Amino acid sequence: MLDDSLKTQLKAYLERLQVPIDITAFVDEREDSGRMRDLLSDIAALSDKVNLSFREGKNERVPSFAVARQGEAPRIRFAGIPLGHEFTSLVLALLHSGGHPPKTDAAVLEQIRALPGSFRFETYISLSCHNCPDVVQALNLMAVQNPGIEHVMIDGALFQDEVDSHQIMAVPTVYLNGAPFGQGRMELAEILAKVDTGASRREAEKISAKAPFDLLVVGGGPAGASAAIYAARKGIRTGLVAERFGGQVLDTLAIENFISVKATEGPKLVEALEEHVLAYDVDVMPLQRAVALQPGHPHRVLLESGGNIVAKAILIATGAHWREMKVPGEREYRGKGVAYCPHCDGPLFKGKRVAVIGGGNSGVEAAIDLAGIVEQVTLIEFEEGLRADAVLQKKLAALPNVSVLTHAQTTEVVGDGQKVTGLNYRERASGAAHHLAVAGVFVQIGLLPNSTWLKDTLNLNRFGEIEIDAQGQTSVAGVFAAGDVTTVPYKQIVIAIGEGAKAALGAFDYLIRHSE
Repeated sequence: MLDDSLKTQLKAYLERLQVPIDITAFVDEREDSGRMRDLLSDIAALSDKVNLSFREGKNERVPSFAVARQGEAPRIRFAGIPLGHEFTSLVLALLHSGGHPPKTDAAVLEQIRALPGSFRFETYISLSCHNCPDVVQALNLMAVQNPGIEHVMIDGALFQDEVDSHQIMAVPTVYLNGAPFGQGRMELAEILAKVDTGASRREAEKISAKAPFDLLVVGGGPAGASAAIYAARKGIRTGLVAERFGGQVLDTLAIENFISVKATEGPKLVEALEEHVLAYDVDVMPLQRAVALQPGHPHRVLLESGGNIVAKAILIATGAHWREMKVPGEREYRGKGVAYCPHCDGPLFKGKRVAVIGGGNSGVEAAIDLAGIVEQVTLIEFEEGLRADAVLQKKLAALPNVSVLTHAQTTEVVGDGQKVTGLNYRERASGAAHHLAVAGVFVQIGLLPNSTWLKDTLNLNRFGEIEIDAQGQTSVAGVFAAGDVTTVPYKQIVIAIGEGAKAALGAFDYLIRHSE
């Protein structure tokens, strides 16, 4: 199952086990069980601290296996074969169960241990989902730290009957004690905030008590990260507040146009950005959403949590979010067939018919990716022709299970109350109306700036973008902006990083000229 190179790496990791661990597998005679046997046998052969046993799957998902410190009842389970993006989740589960300390702040670990009550988490994932491992690893860590917490990872492609019965159309989807808990990427701090009801209030009070910053960066995407680094290097007191570090880049799988890096993935780039930011004296405040800006001397940013932050200068880099079609049924069926991440949710539609809305690069790339998974892809483009790069259009045209409808407008997403069953569209030239039977609708029609919280404070253009000058200065003195939230054309990662640096230098120049 594992090649020699991977075995060598894994053997080195397993040498870090401090106490023995038990792996208990529940298998039968089917092919997937055989693959699980091979994987677990390979792992057990690499360390004398790994004890492997096989049992019949009575009252257990098959195939599945449990991981636990020897002598303890298992609290971590994998229902499926955790390869692909989830292999790291498996390795960390083994290490942490075996006593290897996690790279997590001691205060966070103490918060997990102090949680009262019983929590049984179930996370439905797909092995191609790059957002799922963060959720799986966070919940596994919680299960290791607190005897009252259990977690099972469930591969939706392997347990399709459960996916269908729960009407799961997007991953990761998390259940807590049998009830829906959350969907989409969640970090450990976000999960803790949901189960520890007093955490948000305590954090808001802590943030509000902070001394004023010289520069506060609002936003943790490429522009915000770049701005924070450049500001900190100037020796000024720098803070960074963000709803989620990485922003839209976390939802981007393939990145092949970031200069000097031939190819990478969004989560890997975000990890590198965060590591770079934390190498400097930057006060990072994650999971905090800005809701208002109060200009003044100093400026103040109000947070959704109830906290507020004061700074001499503000740099806004809140990025953008997926544009919606704004048609009936879209919001009603979001997560129930309407999706925005083909890499994450595509495997849930294996063997089904889906539609992709949008003929730009994102839409055509989505159609190409989905064509290898689903039965049929129909790409719908509003304009008379596709707008994607020629090389992508050529690749799309070569696929036998993709059809393209141009000069067509989606008018409604249709469902049965539980899930998507199709969509309605009309031909723009003739006005003729049509119905298309599909199980999924992947929306890929661009981005909208995250600027609504600023509409009564800063000058915005008709698209909602913040108007800035050549130094990143907005219409309010001492307030700067950078990246996809601004009027700068060409929304690219490399451009956002440059704009963040430029705006930070502009803010520093402002501060030295307006110091009191």
